[in-house]
Amino acid sequence: MADTGEFDTFYRDTRRRLFTMMYALTGDIGEAQDITQDAYARAWQHWDRVSGYDDAEGWVRTVARRIAISRWRRARNALTAHRRSAIRDQLPGPDPDLVALVTALAALAAPVRTAIVLHHLVDLSVAEVARETGTPEGTVKARLVRGRRALAAALGTENPEDVHVR
Repeated sequence: MADTGEFDTFYRDTRRRLFTMMYALTGDIGEAQDITQDAYARAWQHWDRVSGYDDAEGWVRTVARRIAISRWRRARNALTAHRRSAIRDQLPGPDPDLVALVTALAALAAPVRTAIVLHHLVDLSVAEVARETGTPEGTVKARLVRGRRALAAALGTENPEDVHVR
């Protein structure tokens, strides 16, 4: 039987980071919420096993990324139809800087975007990003440099070091 208290603590301590990561990767708040919920539901279903992992949060991040990829593949046409038929409520808009950042991230190739998000938003080291994505560290470093340069250009900043992904 899974330990509810232990899972609740894990969920409270990690949910914001996972949601932020998924929002940065998908660019869609609703999609990020759904993926985050699905990933934690799967973690709960397998909590007896997952709780014993050295990096249970990494397991949930990996599951969430895989859910997102699966949804992206299935939802191309559904997303277009949804956007056409969506009802627009009068809600305050999101922070313009955040919108610009998410838009710039969306323009990056998925592997580059994933490296940027895991390194800068989730605060994983280059070695941890490499391990989580199954990519050599040199490739991760190259993706980070390429991503920062592309973000600097997209955000109108001369120096890639001035780009703060937070």
